[in-house]
Amino acid sequence: MRRVKLALALTMGEPAGIGPDITLKTWKMRFERDVQPFYVLCDPELLKARAKHLGLKIPIKVIEPEAACECFDEALPVVPLSGPVQVTPGAPSGTNAALVIESIETAVRHVKQGRASAVVTNPISKRILYDAGFHHPGHTEFLGDLAKTYWDKDVEPIMLLAGPELMAVPLTIHVPFVDVPKLVTKDLIVERCRAINKDMIERFGITAPRIAIAGLNPHAGEGGSMGMEEIETISPAIAQLRSEGIDARGPLPADTMFHSEALDTYDVAVAMYHDQALIPVKTLAFDEAVNVTLGLPYVRTSPDHGTAFSIAGTNKASPNSLMASLRLAAALAQPELV
Repeated sequence: MRRVKLALALTMGEPAGIGPDITLKTWKMRFERDVQPFYVLCDPELLKARAKHLGLKIPIKVIEPEAACECFDEALPVVPLSGPVQVTPGAPSGTNAALVIESIETAVRHVKQGRASAVVTNPISKRILYDAGFHHPGHTEFLGDLAKTYWDKDVEPIMLLAGPELMAVPLTIHVPFVDVPKLVTKDLIVERCRAINKDMIERFGITAPRIAIAGLNPHAGEGGSMGMEEIETISPAIAQLRSEGIDARGPLPADTMFHSEALDTYDVAVAMYHDQALIPVKTLAFDEAVNVTLGLPYVRTSPDHGTAFSIAGTNKASPNSLMASLRLAAALAQPELV
């Protein structure tokens, strides 16, 4: 694998979670797993303390983003935040919320400035951020807002979960299940699938993406006997997409579209709600799945798991999903170099 010209910007994430653990482990395995150069937007003292706590001997070097590639082989490059992080593994505190947000904002700004190739985000605790006044439902929505701030573009960010066997998009994300039927509209399906089709071609290099669209109800409505959404909303959306030359197919029963033979018939699945997409992805590849945000003017990936407070600082956290996130971010941002 050839090395990227610009390093990846990795955010701190929730410092009381496993983000620092998997960051340190990932750098430790940089040669054996051919990890692309990255730098961490974090308090360097936090990483030094966590490395000592985990019994890892890892040199930390404070740098500017442009120097990350040069020193990556010898030390973990760190771009400091504006203040210190006070944290105990497994014990989150709202006192660090502003620095968590600063880390994300700075990573996006560095990409806009040409100082980093892509953004990779460590897991955050939305509850902690909500308590500190964070007004976005999650990472995905916040990243879309930052696109408006730095690129002056109004975008609709789309969550894609990418594993070795399955890529899936939940049409609705962080909303109560009871609200899903009224949120699933023909226009939403068409707009999201247009964006998915565009990114599959431009980012993932799939010439003619095949998009499989799930039904909302059991057995995709069973001809209307178990709900009318498939007939009144989903099928008309698919018909419009196909009239535009997009290879959309469905609505498909969600209980049969994720087995091994079915996976060979499409490139990306569009589910109607959060768990309909995330359960099969995480079942097939819990440690290797990557969260990718489509529809942005920059590349963003993230491990497909949470903060895992219960194992923070215990040396039990697997870095596999973070390493997969770094690999995919490098490939999407600078495909000619990977």
